Amino acid sequence: MNNYLQKVSENVNIEDGEEAIKNILIDIYFKEGISTKELARNNLLPIPLIAAIKKEFIKQGALIQHRGIRLTEKGRDFIENKLGFLGLNKELYMKLLQEPWKENKEIKEIKEVLSEIFMNRPEVDVTIDQSKCTVDTAVKRAMLCLKNSALIGKDILCLGDDDLVSIALGFLLKKLFAHMKYCKTTIFVMDIDRRVMDYIKKIAKEENLPIQCEYIDLKLPLSEKFKNKFDCLFTDPPYTLQGMELFLSRGVEALKSERGLTVFLSYGHKSPEFELTMQKSFVDMGLTVLEILNGFNSYDGAGIIGGIGQMIVLKTTSKTKASIETSYEGKIYTGELKVTVRSYKCKECGEIMKVGALKEFKTIEELKAKGCYKCNNQIFQLMEKEMTKDTATMCL
Repeated sequence: MNNYLQKVSENVNIEDGEEAIKNILIDIYFKEGISTKELARNNLLPIPLIAAIKKEFIKQGALIQHRGIRLTEKGRDFIENKLGFLGLNKELYMKLLQEPWKENKEIKEIKEVLSEIFMNRPEVDVTIDQSKCTVDTAVKRAMLCLKNSALIGKDILCLGDDDLVSIALGFLLKKLFAHMKYCKTTIFVMDIDRRVMDYIKKIAKEENLPIQCEYIDLKLPLSEKFKNKFDCLFTDPPYTLQGMELFLSRGVEALKSERGLTVFLSYGHKSPEFELTMQKSFVDMGLTVLEILNGFNSYDGAGIIGGIGQMIVLKTTSKTKASIETSYEGKIYTGELKVTVRSYKCKECGEIMKVGALKEFKTIEELKAKGCYKCNNQIFQLMEKEMTKDTATMCL
């Protein structure tokens, strides 16, 4: 099949890359007869550049100029079979695209199904900075993916997925495709928590979702088979600068070497000094900030970030490159860098027990499950909290 995008990109100098050219073609697919001026406005590009791209598509046989800009049969075939839009419910797609945050009937139905799935997911492991995002947040992330033209026909990577964003994406796709055999989107989950992966694999199999999972320790170099493979990245990394840089570096390595690919980075709200250092990391990796959505993410519990977090939408450029490519020996989790020890008093016998990353019980959930070692009681009262710092490597 003719690769119109590559040929047009070769003949038209567009700094935004093939993704921008692809979005122009998709715009025409959903609105046959669209004008050059409207295409320019929709895609935030100069009219002369849109005109040059249109001219190249006409030359390649994908477009015609007739009462506006229209697709040829070859152009439509390319979008549907090569870009993955065959079998898509176009009416629903456009409705969701135009009103991404509205509680449409279809969105409510997705949330109803997800509610039970989210209720039964594995308990969080706070030692690796896990926190459960709400159903509403997971669906909002999936809708943000659609809104940024990063969903249909894409290879999506979820780097760590205790939030089950992969599942939310899968159910959104099921709404958009009446027959999933037409869906060409693939969702790949990399995680160090086998409980999370086993649960996602179970749901994906039961619900026929296009999800694959692989156990990954991100401190090890990324396998060659995963490099330059994906079109889009979701990650909600540890809330330390070291953790963010490592996760983002591995994710950047996994993305295709193309300009304009989207990275959805969920992160806690931090101090201005921390945010400045974080944004310097983006620049060092050749990533540009497209949008920062404060308070976008909501979490159940997650006291460390106050139950809410920001969504940072990043885009790749020609200079995008991972800052960490080799093995990483440092500490990345909050509990490693900012060690908290809590004292709990057994409500039955009064015994004091310590809970912390370096103690026998790393979390209160572990202590409750095991019970007091004197009387087996499982009810405890928080007494005090101690904070120690690893002076060798500190969390900002």
